[in-house]
Amino acid sequence: MKRNLLSVAALLFGTLFLFMGNGLQGILLPVRGNLEGYATTTLGLLGTSWAGGFVIGCLIAPKIVRRVGHVRAFSGFISIIAIIALVSGIIIDPVWWVVLRAVTGFSTAGTSMIIESWLNERASNESRGAIFSLYIGITLLGVVGGQMMIPLEDVRTPVLFMICGIFYCIAMLPTTLSTAASPQPLKAVRLDLPALYRNSPVSCLGILLVGIANGAYGTLGAGLSDTNIAVMMSATIFAGAVMQLPAGRLSDRIDRRYVLAAMSGIAALAGLLIFLFHPTSPALLIGLVVLYGAVANTLYPIAVAHANDFAASEDFVKVSGGLLLLYGIGTMIGPTLSGPVMSAITPHALFLVTAIAHVLITVYAIIRSRIRAAVPASDRDAYTTIPTGTSQMLTPQSMSLADRGAGKPPETEKSPESGDPAVKFG
Repeated sequence: MKRNLLSVAALLFGTLFLFMGNGLQGILLPVRGNLEGYATTTLGLLGTSWAGGFVIGCLIAPKIVRRVGHVRAFSGFISIIAIIALVSGIIIDPVWWVVLRAVTGFSTAGTSMIIESWLNERASNESRGAIFSLYIGITLLGVVGGQMMIPLEDVRTPVLFMICGIFYCIAMLPTTLSTAASPQPLKAVRLDLPALYRNSPVSCLGILLVGIANGAYGTLGAGLSDTNIAVMMSATIFAGAVMQLPAGRLSDRIDRRYVLAAMSGIAALAGLLIFLFHPTSPALLIGLVVLYGAVANTLYPIAVAHANDFAASEDFVKVSGGLLLLYGIGTMIGPTLSGPVMSAITPHALFLVTAIAHVLITVYAIIRSRIRAAVPASDRDAYTTIPTGTSQMLTPQSMSLADRGAGKPPETEKSPESGDPAVKFG
């Protein structure tokens, strides 16, 4: 175990700085855009273009890596991200920012897929869980660390953009200087919506709606308050991380759809309170946002676990990877939809959009629980923590690293509806 962890220590060190850059740049652009007077609709397009680029990157990046190799592809992708971070601090223009943000999303997908496949290659069966958990922790720490850089410098200057570029360059070094053999070629995941829906209607629709809500908040939440922006956004991530374990354990014991419905209902309530009362006190606003983040950030991994409950173990990566891409589509819709709503009503109307999405999840999960029986607790896939957010989306390669199929042999899986073998994906 110790030897396996040491072999990926340098790579994880680089990952920390990659996500620090992602976290800082993800909050810096909307904050600077607010100060420049950009319309909320325009700021929403920043998140839409990033998510669109990320989804396309998940589909196309494996072909680039197979053609030029992991090291060259990684260096190329991260060089592009660093250049864009620096250019964004020089060219203060909303149109350019939207276009460049799409390229950043595409390149971020490429760098993340390479890191995750590299970790997967170095992990043994004994160390896979520890390495995956450590990787998740580092991504969360990196995003929060990057966001907390905001108060250290005036966002009207290009200094913070330059710091983003420095972070990205540091992230490049461990992989570029490594003498270790490159991992096996990346595998692209095919998005099959009909198969995803047949496997689990709740997970399919639920993750799309979660993507809409998380994409909207992750992109536009920074515009809710002029003070404590970094604290508010970081507290949301921390609250979601703390809530992962209790929510996951609860979903392992009772019907996951009930947990989805309850968590979504609480998220909807918190969002409606913010929308209706427009809290001006930073403490009250942060408190409600923390409650929102604590429950909203548990929905994606619970929905993935529910989908895997109904899938054959050899299809876990395909199902989870397809759902991740569906989540990416949702994060494209969320900011695009929320921007005009916030401009027409009030900035707090962001939470009206998220509340509607979460209410739909609650209603649909309850309806489906009356139609389809739950998988017995003894036959369920084990819950795995998976962070979500516009600056920390994982790629389909992470599903292999998580080793979702380790605990349940395919021959014992049954569909609770008919007793037939579990749904095959693809």
